[in-house]
Amino acid sequence: MDETFADLIESEDVLLFANAAISATGRREFRDGRHAQRLSLDFLHRYIHGNYPDLYAATLALDINDHNAALIIRTVLRERGGDGGLIAWRLARMSPPRAYRLFRDIRRDGTNNRRTRAVIRDWLAARPDLAFDAVKYRTALKAAMRHAHFRPPGELGDFLFAPARRTRFETPILEKWRRAHYETQALYDLPYTVAEGFAARRGIAREVFLDRIAPRMTRLERLRLTESAARGGVDTAADLAAMPLVRLASYVLALPVPTRVERRAELTGALRASAARTAGARRGTWGRLTAVLDDSFSSYGSPVQRRRPLAVALACHFLLEALAGEYRARWLSGRADPILARPAGPTPLGLRIIDALDDRPDRLIIVSDGWDNAPPGLAAEVLRVWRRRLDPSGEVAITHLNPVYDAERFEVRRLSPTVPTVGIRDAEDLPALVELAAFALGRTGPAELRAYLADRAAAVRR
Repeated sequence: MDETFADLIESEDVLLFANAAISATGRREFRDGRHAQRLSLDFLHRYIHGNYPDLYAATLALDINDHNAALIIRTVLRERGGDGGLIAWRLARMSPPRAYRLFRDIRRDGTNNRRTRAVIRDWLAARPDLAFDAVKYRTALKAAMRHAHFRPPGELGDFLFAPARRTRFETPILEKWRRAHYETQALYDLPYTVAEGFAARRGIAREVFLDRIAPRMTRLERLRLTESAARGGVDTAADLAAMPLVRLASYVLALPVPTRVERRAELTGALRASAARTAGARRGTWGRLTAVLDDSFSSYGSPVQRRRPLAVALACHFLLEALAGEYRARWLSGRADPILARPAGPTPLGLRIIDALDDRPDRLIIVSDGWDNAPPGLAAEVLRVWRRRLDPSGEVAITHLNPVYDAERFEVRRLSPTVPTVGIRDAEDLPALVELAAFALGRTGPAELRAYLADRAAAVRR
């Protein structure tokens, strides 16, 4: 194998893995079951780590999802390699439950080298409030401390490992947990998930509990419980505009259509506010932009990830609207009101791409799972003719963002060899993914790709 061909294979392999690590979570999708997804993803991790261990670890600097970041950290620590600063940075971006699950898996693997213990200790030491963690994640924190040989500060050790030793704690949240065992009022000063258990044991009415505990809920807890609480006459005061875009889009799509119609102005305003916050300084800088957005039946996703692909498309719609100077959306269904989006019908990607190119935009962004079936293959032919005959100089920048991992192909499904395709899971990552798409056409080699990863890693360290 000559060096040029080997370089090409390396670049394609790493980009293939990056796309999978961004979009795949090992859960059931519309066309692939959970087992197929996990088997395919496990093979990719083993293959990339075995052949490109340095690049495998470096992908932590990309916008990969937490599931794959945890798998990479777990593998790297087991093999005693990787960049400790990069691992620490990625761990800090994970939610505490995800990090504690990772530590549990590391313990089950039997990985207990000095580097691993140091990584866990550093993460624990950097937690803003270990006492809060001790109450909310008690079992997980105890296991992580034992595995890392971490000595808890102050009275935390007694609270975790010998709570009966003390009749009282000086740390307020620890004392409230102790008092909640016999004093109802104290449980309302605890985190929602902890207080919920105490309330259930005490037989406290659900609506009474939610009304009292609402001020202690996190933003996502408020959003998740908004509808169920409202049925009991309780307002959780969820700030919709402060929610992450895809999470907010999922919430909107889960509402009945009449509710969406009734609250159209509120929901649209919240999505636009969230998108504007995400766009930041890039707002209005992308020129004329047209988006082709997939709301076909397959955008339903699966019973375990209901409407996830459609939620990504809806979130991208509002973010692209904020990024564009002039914007037009082309939903596959022809729907004009995105708030009323629902997964239905075939996937006429080719026809909508023709409509979109007719707008003569500066950029065309396609958000779809790539299953073009009305008629099959039209999208690929339209893009081939456009790129090779009508726009060979690439005046219209075209990018395909795919929220669904194809387990059989070991990648996100592509529309055309002439158009870059990258995986997407969170709309907030869209600008960085469009940048990454430049590597997906094979016009740059591994040196440029390595430099890009090195730059991302250096930015992380700074």
